[in-house]
Amino acid sequence: MRVCERRRYAFVQSRPRLWAISIGHRKFLFRSLFGFVLICQCRRERFTTSRNIKICVVPCKFPVCFVPLRKEASSNGFGNKQEQHEQLKARSATSCRSRLVVERSAVSSQGQILWRNRIVSWSTKKISREHREVGRTMLVQSTIGKLGSIKSFPDSEIFCHGELLKTVQMSEIYADSKTFVDMKMRKPPNETLDSFHNFMSTENNSPSKAKLQEWVEANFEKPGAEFVNWTPEDWTANPAFLSRIRDSDLREFASKLNQIWHELGRQMTPDVALNPDLYSIIHVENPVIVPGGRFREFYYWDSYWIVKGLLLSEMYTTTKGMLSNFLSIITRFGFIPNGGRIYYSMRSQPPLLCGMIKAYVDATNDTQFAMSNVETLEREFQFFMNNYVTEVRGHQLATYGYKSSGPRPESYREDVLSAGIFENEQDKQDYYCELKAAAESGMDFSSRWFIKDGTNAGNLTDLKCRSIVAVELNAILYWNAVIIAEFYGLRNDIASNGKRDEYLLKAEELKKAITSVLWDEDDGAWFDYDLLNNKPRKYFTPTNLSPLWVGCYDKTDTALPKRILAYIDRLQLDRYPGGVPNTLQNTNEQWDFPNVWAPMQHMLVMGLDSLDNSDAKEMAFRWAQRWVRGNYITYNKTHAMFEKYDAQELGGHGGGGEYDVQTGFGWTNGAAMDLMNKYADRMTTGAIE
Repeated sequence: MRVCERRRYAFVQSRPRLWAISIGHRKFLFRSLFGFVLICQCRRERFTTSRNIKICVVPCKFPVCFVPLRKEASSNGFGNKQEQHEQLKARSATSCRSRLVVERSAVSSQGQILWRNRIVSWSTKKISREHREVGRTMLVQSTIGKLGSIKSFPDSEIFCHGELLKTVQMSEIYADSKTFVDMKMRKPPNETLDSFHNFMSTENNSPSKAKLQEWVEANFEKPGAEFVNWTPEDWTANPAFLSRIRDSDLREFASKLNQIWHELGRQMTPDVALNPDLYSIIHVENPVIVPGGRFREFYYWDSYWIVKGLLLSEMYTTTKGMLSNFLSIITRFGFIPNGGRIYYSMRSQPPLLCGMIKAYVDATNDTQFAMSNVETLEREFQFFMNNYVTEVRGHQLATYGYKSSGPRPESYREDVLSAGIFENEQDKQDYYCELKAAAESGMDFSSRWFIKDGTNAGNLTDLKCRSIVAVELNAILYWNAVIIAEFYGLRNDIASNGKRDEYLLKAEELKKAITSVLWDEDDGAWFDYDLLNNKPRKYFTPTNLSPLWVGCYDKTDTALPKRILAYIDRLQLDRYPGGVPNTLQNTNEQWDFPNVWAPMQHMLVMGLDSLDNSDAKEMAFRWAQRWVRGNYITYNKTHAMFEKYDAQELGGHGGGGEYDVQTGFGWTNGAAMDLMNKYADRMTTGAIE
């Protein structure tokens, strides 16, 4: 870093690109979907951040400019929009690139939005290089391009925070906390709140459980009011993949899975678009396939395996509609939330939309769809790179954990009760953030995210997900960069070829970081990294092998398959009759032993099969056959597909966690169908050796 003492600016220059300045190892608190924004203060040779803002190194491909702004006497510390604009106009001496002027906003009263950057004005004016007083500066990289405007998700005082939510959820009038926040209001929010306040006043702020439930059911409709019955028009009884399955029992099983799409299809009523404030559902135009059970809405990473199944069912219109929904959400809001409810809106999930669209394009050859939407995929990629990246041993890697506070609305009571161990409010808020970070990972919850005395011991209150660099998150970001490069390459014009090369370089940088920080040559696996204790977390989870799934490894390393197989053999992962467990720790959390999950089995099988090694390929087949046979046995017993299964029993369903085991089940169906299709000529329902 070089500090210009005469002008009091601090910046880092590293040819051929510029890097934003780094303080500490955590993500910076400013979110900008349009570029990289940094607010800092310099005083002589000493560099500090204003108001204890921690900032992460972010690579910047394009030149950056410094916009000095005086601190004004205003609520946000930077003057209002007119004052900022006047400052810029007054400093016109030398030319520079177009730039954004952004304004900082404070934490909302409910703590739902910690930091938000919004566009205040464009300026192509010249900014004086002679401005020399010590002051606050903005570092801006202009990358708007064709991104357009961004809206915020609704911040509901009923479904996201507030006294009404707290009162209902803490009363436990419904066994499942998700029930209330999925209900539809019968009246507009302001009238509902007025009615609630009047009701509480009448009951001296201490209503009985029965009275409160009576009020709720008088003012809200049962969950599901946002949907109408829908039968997918592109569904077919005999998709081609069925005929490829040699085993007749498996062929019949696959046919029954194909029929389940009828049960999992959802289409929103027109009223959701007309009166969105009455619902917690996020409106999308096209019908969706949902996971099932209590999960009535779309979920982000679930949809990858659902899409794999839909494509085998030749439901191309349904699939394209779901993908278009996701693209629309990115266009409107900048990223895809955890699920299709506004109470999920401050967290995402593993970003698998690129993988979904690639699967769709590979199945349909609809390359125009990829080319038309690659900028939107780029926007999501940049959202993750801008908001989740942290510096680790000189490399840029991502951790889960976006910015919101308070209990999860859909698990409000559970969070408040488990937070009771913490004595002060800040510790409780940190804990709530950790819960949401773990939920964002999709693995909610697991000892994978526990840090206690430098180990994975402890319980839910030892969650430190935000301080753990997750292998699969970074592997998926690598995959995204590769796919975005591929889609730009399809256009085959000069500008797009430049973008292709840019994203290939980004992918290579991510692969180098993953290899350098997360790969362990001696153990033969990739491991999550503990930022608090600065060491790898050498505990098993299937995501330790996720780079194989996305091709994020050195394919010329002929010794790598043997090291991977040796790692599997040392842990005896092949000994479990019901599939490879998610961890080897039994904590009664649902993403721990003995539970087995479809996406992890699919990831392991596809990853091992990608290796140029016959033993690895044979193990992949054996694991695939074992998993599908377990699904088959359970289905024949129960006529249901489950969210999770039991590693200790072939055909046993899982348990533990915050809710009862769910049936349906979108990603289990899709993963099983894809594995039956992959091994259609040799997979059977016979005994497994």
